[in-house]
Amino acid sequence: MAKKIYFASDFHLGIDALETSDEREKKIVSWLTSVQDDMAELYLVGDVFDYWYEYGTVIPKGYIRLFGKLSELRDAGIPIYFFTGNHDMWMFTYFEKYFGIPIYREPIVRTFGDKTFFIGHGDGLGPGDHGYKFIKSVFNNKICQWLFKWLIHPDIGLWLMKFFSSKSRQYTGTEDAFSDPKKEWLVQFVESHSKTQHIDYYIFGHRHLPINYQLSNGKSHYYNLGEWMYASSYGTFNGKEFELHFYDSKYTEVYGNQ
Repeated sequence: MAKKIYFASDFHLGIDALETSDEREKKIVSWLTSVQDDMAELYLVGDVFDYWYEYGTVIPKGYIRLFGKLSELRDAGIPIYFFTGNHDMWMFTYFEKYFGIPIYREPIVRTFGDKTFFIGHGDGLGPGDHGYKFIKSVFNNKICQWLFKWLIHPDIGLWLMKFFSSKSRQYTGTEDAFSDPKKEWLVQFVESHSKTQHIDYYIFGHRHLPINYQLSNGKSHYYNLGEWMYASSYGTFNGKEFELHFYDSKYTEVYGNQ
């Protein structure tokens, strides 16, 4: 494989963090430009937006630079795959219709060369987190989505999406360091899943920590892509191995050496 497959998640565009959302968007576009010639495919693995709801003729303002870059990549023939996360699960047909980017709402299994990948945002997997799992089932309910679309004005609806997003961050809180695999829901999920299906690489976002964890079988790996509010981290697969990278040196200033 001459070119690489790129994976990134948790841009959380729409809120400020170490940089403003606009500054972060510019950095993401700069990164995409820098790797474009080396890119075979691009997987956006959830929470690209901190909040999102698209009506039939209305989408959230902004993100023009990112939209333009994604259009450029698609026009260059680069496949892009978009996974909904817990912050942008109400993504419907806009990306498919205007960018030719398919939307995935559940994890998928892909084979690249002789390696098998399990790819998904990671929210709602594993034990625990029952409150979120219930809320997700409500938000994914077609009747609830229809009522929201037709009974709530877009200005109010998008404000509510931003409100729910902020509440989600308060519930999640500050990300703890990866210290005890037994307390990691995604680790518990992949350990259980790997007993019934052969997967070389489990690729997730959601956790907001760049993670490389070898499963107890000694063969499979769980990688978490981290996020772009602070770490600016992403993953690549060159046909032989998967690697984590950091586009911004601020990672060491915020996280230290993990």
